[in-house]
Amino acid sequence: MASLYLHIPFCEHKCVYCDFYSLATNGSDSQDAGRYDRFVAALKREIELRAADPRFASTYDTIFFGGGTPSLLSASHIEAILNLLHKRFIIADHPEITMEANPGTLERGRLADFRRAGITRLSMGIQSFFDDDLKFLSRIHTAREAKDCVREALRVGFDSVSFDLIFALPSQTLERWESNLRQAVELSPNHLSCYSLIVEPHTPLQRMVESQQVQLPSEDVDAEMYERTIDFLTTQGYRQYEISNFARPGHECRHNLAYWTHQNYLGFGPSAHSFWNDRRFWNVPSLQRYLESLEGGSLAESGSEVLLSDQLIEEEIFLGLRSSGIDLQRFEKRHGIALLSVARKQINQFIDDGLVVVEEGRIRSTKKGYMLCDEIASSLIRFHPHPETRLEVHAFSPYIAHSCSSA
Repeated sequence: MASLYLHIPFCEHKCVYCDFYSLATNGSDSQDAGRYDRFVAALKREIELRAADPRFASTYDTIFFGGGTPSLLSASHIEAILNLLHKRFIIADHPEITMEANPGTLERGRLADFRRAGITRLSMGIQSFFDDDLKFLSRIHTAREAKDCVREALRVGFDSVSFDLIFALPSQTLERWESNLRQAVELSPNHLSCYSLIVEPHTPLQRMVESQQVQLPSEDVDAEMYERTIDFLTTQGYRQYEISNFARPGHECRHNLAYWTHQNYLGFGPSAHSFWNDRRFWNVPSLQRYLESLEGGSLAESGSEVLLSDQLIEEEIFLGLRSSGIDLQRFEKRHGIALLSVARKQINQFIDDGLVVVEEGRIRSTKKGYMLCDEIASSLIRFHPHPETRLEVHAFSPYIAHSCSSA
């Protein structure tokens, strides 16, 4: 199975913490409509060009509209894109089709329109149920609008409804964060993503922190909020299946799981990344250059790399510890390394320290281990059987990171 990702690079307003490629809209309905039409035409052209390449013949199990804010597009745009994907690619029966959405862009009736267009799963960038937090984060919706949006999404029949929350905000207390979690669970979503606020380079938030306009909670408070998150959501029937993601049984995001297990995926749109048979390639991070390339009949690819064996080992360890675990049999089959044997002493120490467990043929992080998974990964990577190659945990593909984005 493989996956399809479509990057929609428009936002009504750029949030202070966001470093994903997106552009603020013009604020003119007619101008924006023309801009969206032109972009969708280019996106469809890219789909046609990729689909004509026999290397990408596969069955696709998930489709994900990310951004930016995909919900700025019309339901007719989304439907046209999905119709073309079904026409040009082999789409599995009962695919997971996710769209990221901002509650501030979902006037009454639009959710039902998106559901009829073919979206089965909704992922909403709510972030907080406190209006002052939302104002700081530059969100365009209110807490009340967010709650109404979740209820409406469940009412119109999406197969799964997910939303994001951010903790470790300036001046945020444990009590306020716990209130966010309680309010979230009261809405009965199938899936929750809970992230610590990260100060990304070249964002307004970085400038605010560096100029001491805002002060973030200490690392100890951040860690306690994360631990409280795991404890609370577990008692409410959510299973942690990835470092920041929690789901009711059967509602894990299949699209994200494809990233964590190095399955093939194709990305469309400016800045989108793809991964296919150990090769990673990506599009230009510029809407204008993207449009010019596709309108001229050419793909907008700007770079690529073939991952060497050492890189694949590194990523599989890192991603496995962040998610459902390292499948030991699959790891040995792919890389010729019996990880339990070559790193037995260190793994036993991690088990004794309560950081990992070995069960059902996998090395999995525990609640405590998730908080230290990068350090655990670095230690396991050092047991690579070729000591002349020293691997280091690094920042992975922006597209992998983008699986944790919010509209």
